[in-house]
Amino acid sequence: MDAVQDLYQEMILDHKKNPKNHRVMECCTHQAEGYNPLCGDRITVYLNLNDNHIDDASFQGDACAICISSASMMTEAIRGTSIEQSESLFQDFHSLVTKNETERASQLGKLTAFEGVKQFPMRVKCATLAWHTFIAATSENSKTITTE
Repeated sequence: MDAVQDLYQEMILDHKKNPKNHRVMECCTHQAEGYNPLCGDRITVYLNLNDNHIDDASFQGDACAICISSASMMTEAIRGTSIEQSESLFQDFHSLVTKNETERASQLGKLTAFEGVKQFPMRVKCATLAWHTFIAATSENSKTITTE
């Protein structure tokens, strides 16, 4: 493993041990639940939207290191953005972890830590669960989102 991969792995582990925005948001405007039956990950994403702007984002759940780390970094990345910007970020992130497309990876910042996940297809669902749950929250989907 090279130094960059080591750094990325450390970043993912740090976000698992010390997740950012890991809390129930008492006064959220939108929320959704996500479930990955293969891994057992369960997560709830909370959003405070003001018009088309994400004022605050948080999550709560019981999940694996990749899922928790992804949710932690996602909430940091989407706070202060518009829904459209965040949805575009999700598309770029999804391409990063599922395809060999890295042309827009430079715009993902810390989220590029998950690029190696595409080598482990079962883990892609762990990395994207929070993102799919975020999309469900913005569309006010009340069903639990699953990776199946």
